[in-house]
Amino acid sequence: MLRRSAGKIVGLGFVQEGATRSSLSSKSPLHLLQRLYHERVVDHYNNPRNVGSFEKDDPSVGTGLVGAPACGDVMKLQIKVDEQSGKIVDACFKTFGCGSAIASSSLATEWVKGKQMDEALSIKNSEIAKHLSLPPVKLHCSMLAEDAIKAAVKDYEAKRAKQGTSAGDMNEGKAADA
Repeated sequence: MLRRSAGKIVGLGFVQEGATRSSLSSKSPLHLLQRLYHERVVDHYNNPRNVGSFEKDDPSVGTGLVGAPACGDVMKLQIKVDEQSGKIVDACFKTFGCGSAIASSSLATEWVKGKQMDEALSIKNSEIAKHLSLPPVKLHCSMLAEDAIKAAVKDYEAKRAKQGTSAGDMNEGKAADA
């Protein structure tokens, strides 16, 4: 879809399905796309990591749903937390948006896995933007990813509060037992 959109934007037509890099001329939309986006963005767009969703009613799942009205991007990022350790054991996303938004959410899911929730909250949009080499006009995509992480953690903690315990309380209890 991004390839087709790029072709429409630059007015060069569509890239044929199954086209290889060597079969594309230097004026093809894919070639221009690679010059517009850093290779990490193109990689995460072409090979997104952790696409999918978890059951939102699962008490070990936190869901963050955020959007940017200015550009129409919508990002859903979910985390699955080990209730004993408070560690994020899995993450997934679904994003409706540009290549930079998809790449930002794909990268965010990779970065939060294996982290404690407070560590995940320390991931900043500037780190995502720097890693993906996002241009200033696309910084809102990395901001959405940071906001989605925060919203997912907040949702998980709200679920835990309804149950009467939080992952932080569990960790403090473990420390006291040790």
